[in-house]
Amino acid sequence: MGWEFVIPGYLIVFGSLGTYAVALLRRGRKLAAQLPEEKRRFLD
Repeated sequence: MGWEFVIPGYLIVFGSLGTYAVALLRRGRKLAAQLPEEKRRFLD
């Protein structure tokens, strides 16, 4: 079949999604640290 194309395709897709998720979480934590404590609604 075409497994030599399917497996790398899945690796690229899931690797990209994983990289994006990690970058998104890191950016969110960085922005949350900059927010003044009285504005942090998620700590209520």
